[in-house]
Amino acid sequence: MIIRIDAAVRRDFPGLEVLMARIWGVRVRGEDPELHRFKGEVIEEVKRNHDLESLKDVPVLRAYRDFFWRIGIDPTKTRPAAEALIRRILRSKPLQTINTLVDAYNLASIRSCVSIGAFDFKKLKGDLLLRFAKEGENFWGIGMNKAIVLRGNEPVVSDGEKLIAIYPYRDSDATKVTEDTEDVLLLICGVPGIGRETLEGARRMAVEYIRRFCGGTERPV
Repeated sequence: MIIRIDAAVRRDFPGLEVLMARIWGVRVRGEDPELHRFKGEVIEEVKRNHDLESLKDVPVLRAYRDFFWRIGIDPTKTRPAAEALIRRILRSKPLQTINTLVDAYNLASIRSCVSIGAFDFKKLKGDLLLRFAKEGENFWGIGMNKAIVLRGNEPVVSDGEKLIAIYPYRDSDATKVTEDTEDVLLLICGVPGIGRETLEGARRMAVEYIRRFCGGTERPV
């Protein structure tokens, strides 16, 4: 499997990169005491290293904010994924427990400030394409009560059959990771201004945390 970036997206956003990782044989559970303890360590680290006033100026988060403005999303209302998680911590709100795999890569996203998406590999069909949405396309994201109708200028990721994400902040309900997932695909979502080294670091961290708490073996995508 590959992910291809459409020429129109490359034209409008030169320097944008997306990395992938596949972990096969994972065991996803609802909760794990050791993961809960590790989550506490990350929360304390965030409180030491960040504050609400200056968070928007962290270079990686600033790059996502700039990207959001360019695609017509107000990042003060719809926060980039990592920033939203960090803000919850700084406001002393609990991090939501989803399952061990999602919670594990969310901690990698928090520490790296990089947006990461995860998909049940067995529910994907063919190669992936990062492109602009077509006007009128429907997207049903995780947690949505109904599908949204896209305007036609949103960056989206599709497989050979369907939309799987609005890039880089909302994943599809149809391909979400559940406790039945055994084979997972990660997208490490870059935007202009975020270098490959930063994305590689986030990829390595996410794979490490998932394998630590869910097992599995990294395989070529």
